[in-house]
Amino acid sequence: MSQVASPSIQEQQLLDAFQQAIEMKSFDRMILSQYKGELKALEKITCRVISLQDQAVLNCLYKYKTQDVTKNLPLDDALPHIQGLLHDCKQANLFTVEEEFQLKKNKKKAMLTRSKVKSEHKTATTLKTHDREKHRYVDQDSYFLQPLGITDAKAQIIPSMARKWKQINKFVEIFSGALTQIQVKDHSLRVVDFGSGKGYLTFALYDYLAKQQPQLPFVTGVELNDKMVKFCQEVAQKSQFTQLDFFQGDVRTYQPEHLDVMIALHACDVATDFAIHTGIRLNASMIMCAPCCHKELRPQMQSPDILKPMLQFGIHAGQQAEMLTDTIRALLLKAYGYETKVFEFVALEHTSKNKMILATKKKDIPQPDAEILAQVKALKDMYGIQQHSLELLLNDQWDQQDIGCKC
Repeated sequence: MSQVASPSIQEQQLLDAFQQAIEMKSFDRMILSQYKGELKALEKITCRVISLQDQAVLNCLYKYKTQDVTKNLPLDDALPHIQGLLHDCKQANLFTVEEEFQLKKNKKKAMLTRSKVKSEHKTATTLKTHDREKHRYVDQDSYFLQPLGITDAKAQIIPSMARKWKQINKFVEIFSGALTQIQVKDHSLRVVDFGSGKGYLTFALYDYLAKQQPQLPFVTGVELNDKMVKFCQEVAQKSQFTQLDFFQGDVRTYQPEHLDVMIALHACDVATDFAIHTGIRLNASMIMCAPCCHKELRPQMQSPDILKPMLQFGIHAGQQAEMLTDTIRALLLKAYGYETKVFEFVALEHTSKNKMILATKKKDIPQPDAEILAQVKALKDMYGIQQHSLELLLNDQWDQQDIGCKC
């Protein structure tokens, strides 16, 4: 940023209040608007303190007409950066736990006003700040949320999409935690999202990674619906997400040569097995699946005598088939060198099918773990299971079948 003139008395008072709020940890946010500097099409800058890799930094969101750009600065560099921005903005609003400041400037004068925060608003502000630092992973001001129908023209969450907004943030939170467990060296992160749909999560992941990673990621959404693919491509272009693209097809027709992260949410029945196999085959560092429509094992299951009284009830038999299917998937991932977790997460499509299998690669192994494969065999023998698609795929024994959804 070019050298700027010394701040006016009112600007200096605001800068002093900003610095004090940072030091006293009472800073909520600062909004600089009516920008008149050299950055074309810049509408406003919103600054917050966030925790990044266990380090407090000043997060500055530059909102342009068609894109958002984020810069994270060490707190030691925050004051001179804000001073430079303040020089080029006609209005600035500073919010702390205790007070609100507003600076307005015109050609003749500058006016600074300050007011106390009401006690009930103060508590809400404190809680909101804590919640944002801990849980907010997608910025509400992000442009892509508007064409996707999450926010309106004023960047406010549309009431009917509030649950979806929470789901998006929860998913990115899970992803961000897993991201710290993997290592990607010397290239941009490559992510493939099978069954991307309208792209809510695909866009959110790209936006999150673009703001967090030193290099822009390559993210591809794979979707069968051609209209969805065209729509998402248009939104990606308008958002200026230059390395986000969409492919019309499915897990069988899209075959990347390399990927770091494989995602498949609600891939029906054995399509989940195809997706996991793709991740393992390409040595993905992270595999995230939310299985759906467990149909393959249930017709094969022969209940052990001791379980027949329990499994005579259809709902229990279905739950058992689901548990068995995903247990074998998780064990096979472990056998191939992945640390694997199975847990519930916020349902993305308002459904009870909210289980996630999350696997991160821990080691390269010449052969799958024989002890874990023996556990898989024992489970299959116990229930009389003749085939499990992921096991067949990993053993190159798959016989071509239709994997489309019959739900």
